[in-house]
Amino acid sequence: MSTIPLNLLKSSNPPIIPLPFDANQPPTIRLYPFSRNEISTKAQQPEEDASVEERLLRLKNHYEQHGMRRFCEGVMLCHEHNHPHVMLLQIANSFHKLPGGWLRHDEPEIEGFQRVLDELFEPEGTQTSTKKWEIGDTLGQWWRPNFETSLYPYLPVHVTRPKECKKMYIIPLPQQKVIAVPKNLKFLAIPFYELYENAQAYGPQLAALPHYLARYNFEYVDEHGNVVAMTPAGMPSSSPPERNNQDQNMADAGQGQDDQGTNGANQA
Repeated sequence: MSTIPLNLLKSSNPPIIPLPFDANQPPTIRLYPFSRNEISTKAQQPEEDASVEERLLRLKNHYEQHGMRRFCEGVMLCHEHNHPHVMLLQIANSFHKLPGGWLRHDEPEIEGFQRVLDELFEPEGTQTSTKKWEIGDTLGQWWRPNFETSLYPYLPVHVTRPKECKKMYIIPLPQQKVIAVPKNLKFLAIPFYELYENAQAYGPQLAALPHYLARYNFEYVDEHGNVVAMTPAGMPSSSPPERNNQDQNMADAGQGQDDQGTNGANQA
């Protein structure tokens, strides 16, 4: 198998193609270059809380009035040099996070997350777009057992009333929308190999993203919409090179001419 589609292979020694190895997997995700997205900037968006203490106090107030708080984050994927990248927001040249935010207590999950993304990325001076964000699969859930900073990818057995649940969703790119990034934030494409097992730099949640996404196969698309690379697990979407079909025809013809002393089968 190869990451290069068969119709693009130029090697004189093509790889052996085994049987498909993609059973019971979710649909393949197509990744596009980051340059396919329409990106602009807009005025700064200050953080809602000036400190961690204020953030936890607001969480406590929400819990006392409405119960567990729901938090949604988007995993936006693109590729550079046929390697998957995750789009992260960088704050103050140090802290990284996925785009997202808290849902209001009285709004549905998906509609609320679309509102959060609109408030974060909607260009200034425009009416709310009628085009909705496309929300994909849920990748993972993290739980906040108490009014503390710690989050866990499981709910501790002694905790029966979690204070917050954070969910991550795939957000396919490019969207049919302009993405306006606040000037106090940077929108960066971070490669999988940099996130993987790098909790020291990005925290355990972001470092776990390559693990979450390992269940998916990817197709890498160039600027012109052509698939130029893919995860080598399933049967290629394109047909085998014409040379292979000709070789098989020669083999069949050779077997039918054995009684005439031809060597067609040996040529195949």
